[in-house]
Amino acid sequence: MSDEKKDVNSQQENVGKKGINKKLIIAFAGMGAVIVGLVIALILVATSGKKDVDSSASKAESSSAVASETDDTSEEDSVADENEDEPDGEEEESKDDKKEKGFIISYSGDNSWQDGDKVMTGMEIGIENNSDEALKEWTLELEIDQLKSCDGWNGNFKVKGNKLTVTNVDYNGEIAKGGSTSIGCNIGTGTKLNVKSAKLNGVECIVKKGKVSQNNNNNNNNQNNDKKTTEKDVKKLLKRTSKAKQGDDWLHTDGSKILDKDGKEVWLTGVNWFGYNTGTNTFDGLWNSELVTSVEAIADHGFNLIRVPMSAELINQWSEGEYPKANYNNAYNEELNSMNSLEIFDYFLKLAEENGLKVMPDIHSAETNASGHTVNLWYTDKVTVKDYYHALEWLADRYKDNDTIVAFDLKNEPHGKPNEGDAAAIWNDSKGANNWKYVAETAASKVLAKNPNVLIMVEGIEIYPKNIKKNGDYSSTNSDDYYFNWWGGNLRGVKDYPIDLGKYQDKLVYSPHDYGPTVYQQPWFEGDYTYKSLMKDCWKDNWFYIQEQDIAPLLIGEWGGFMTEPNLTWMTYMRKLIKDNHVNHTFWCFNANSGDTGGLVKDDFVTWDEEKYDFVKEVLWQEGGKFVGLDHAIPLGDNGITLKKAKGL
Repeated sequence: MSDEKKDVNSQQENVGKKGINKKLIIAFAGMGAVIVGLVIALILVATSGKKDVDSSASKAESSSAVASETDDTSEEDSVADENEDEPDGEEEESKDDKKEKGFIISYSGDNSWQDGDKVMTGMEIGIENNSDEALKEWTLELEIDQLKSCDGWNGNFKVKGNKLTVTNVDYNGEIAKGGSTSIGCNIGTGTKLNVKSAKLNGVECIVKKGKVSQNNNNNNNNQNNDKKTTEKDVKKLLKRTSKAKQGDDWLHTDGSKILDKDGKEVWLTGVNWFGYNTGTNTFDGLWNSELVTSVEAIADHGFNLIRVPMSAELINQWSEGEYPKANYNNAYNEELNSMNSLEIFDYFLKLAEENGLKVMPDIHSAETNASGHTVNLWYTDKVTVKDYYHALEWLADRYKDNDTIVAFDLKNEPHGKPNEGDAAAIWNDSKGANNWKYVAETAASKVLAKNPNVLIMVEGIEIYPKNIKKNGDYSSTNSDDYYFNWWGGNLRGVKDYPIDLGKYQDKLVYSPHDYGPTVYQQPWFEGDYTYKSLMKDCWKDNWFYIQEQDIAPLLIGEWGGFMTEPNLTWMTYMRKLIKDNHVNHTFWCFNANSGDTGGLVKDDFVTWDEEKYDFVKEVLWQEGGKFVGLDHAIPLGDNGITLKKAKGL
């Protein structure tokens, strides 16, 4: 009942206790008629509105059964409006009650390419547990049209006929009630990717094509607002250490060497830690570990640089004042609970600086997607070339006065095969939209215009013409007309069309990626391959000639894998190449949840794999038993020295 109606009733009640003349009675009767009319009108409006809301809710509910994912916001708004119109005494229906129950399987496949008779697709799969209890382990069975092959990560994948069976690995076996996890694969089918049905632990699932549910596998993972510290505390947490000296750590190149401000040759020996590209919106693994101790551990183990894979989409959201939720265990990371995802990244930079570490952001994918790296190019239908450039510009400008960030990796693994035409990355002297050389030069110029001090990492592509004069426009679709290498690993084009950064040429570093036979059985792994055969068949002509001929420095942005054969032999040879030639590198990776390589830490993201670490330790920069950092004022971890104290290579 409204306050206005309460007042009228009160007046009538008080007047009734006295005598009332006829004129007053007539007046009150007229007022009553008006009031009744108003009430009837209000009821009609409310009823009409209710019909509209019911209609909207019905549409939302019916569309949720369709494979294509709907907009959650519109459905929630409809439910909220419907609740407001419920009559008094009727129990309200919560949002959780409207949430689809059971197991929901979401999938996307934004990037595809032809491989013989197969359509290959980079597929991401989300598993959402909306059942009444947590899962301790799981088996996912998918029926897929014309399934032919599958190579995946974050799970154990098996193909039989049109059925794909995936079982959990150690670190993602438990899915909390209301939680989710994501897995990915490169899947081969005889037709366009189509998931017909899904079962999880034998139970039929709802299948949705579209946005994939990301890792949120702990009831405490989401940032909550119940344990907020004050804004003053956040500013204090983000304040950079007084021990640091700003601007003394910028690097530059001379021939194949990277030098500090005093001309001392340095060795970048780092590690990759992903998550800002996957939808976690912070580092993966913080569901089990603490950010502070993880950064300290990386520094204490002697890595002097962290390559941070990120998505252009996330960076642009930050630039617009949007902060997608960071998924982590807030019981382990209480100081992060009052921060948004951008502030958490700022906090990471502060922690890195305090521990003598340097950072290299890497645009790993255009879109935020754990399978985003499978997309050939640096743009998609959703993230344009302008968006890609803007992400780099904004990041460079924001941190131009922070020499914790010493380099930018412009784009992870541009690639594509001859039969993909304009959808494949090429390298020539054109201004084509898919010409990585041209785009890399443009992107570099935009970064250096904001911060002329940072190093620029330029990766390779996948294919390069065997006869650049006849096929310089990549018009041939015959694979025999091309040299192939790992995604991002083909830098043969530097011979014919070197990257030109103009007056900033001393900021250029080429950055190939290289892997072993457990990732993919490349032709150069056939038979009893050796260090010499790898150099002849792959490394030299694809990228090592760049350092050998003193054209520019190299930084191998990704290398690594399992400490088992047939991978261990390749890793040993790669380590020899790095050690003998002081090749800069960032090892893949810190994360336990890298399905095709494993990580430096085990499933708890706390315990280090000592066997793997001892292997990599041999190619970390050390002098006199101490690890050498890239900061002139702050030593690297507990067992390191500053760059100022180092002799140099």
